[in-house]
Formats: sequence, C-alpha cells, structure tokens
Amino acid sequence: MMEQKEADEIKQHLMQTSEEYRELARQHQYYKSLVAELENNPHATEEDEIEEHRLKKLKLRLKDQMGEMVSRYKTQHV
Repeated sequence: MMEQKEADEIKQHLMQTSEEYRELARQHQYYKSLVAELENNPHATEEDEIEEHRLKKLKLRLKDQMGEMVSRYKTQHV
C-alpha cells in the first residue's frame, strides 16, 4: 500500500517536472481512447481487431517506459 502511494507521488511529480513523462502519458491516454473506441464497436472488422492489438502493444510499451522512469527516479532519490 505504501509503495503504491509512493509510486503515485512520483508519477505526480514527474507529470509536473518531466516533459518526456508528460508526453508518454499523453500518448498512452490517446492509445487508450482509441482502444476503447475499437472495443466498443459492435461491427469491428478483422482489421479493427488487428489494429486494436497493435494499439494495445504500443500502449503497453508506453506504460513500461513510464514505469522505468518512475523506477529510475526512485533509485536516484533514495
């Protein structure tokens, strides 16, 4: 519980101080909204499903990059 609170505080700090982190978060949110659109399409084609899968991979890569930044911040500020 404490680790999650600490991680949330670091994320908030990085949102305020790091242009790179803000850009990653913005892109992640954008892909998240595109995925939600595709998931909510009752007439999704096979191409839509392929695109959804591609977007989910991109979104995950961004989340990993953001997590790495949080970890780096944590180790540099111990």
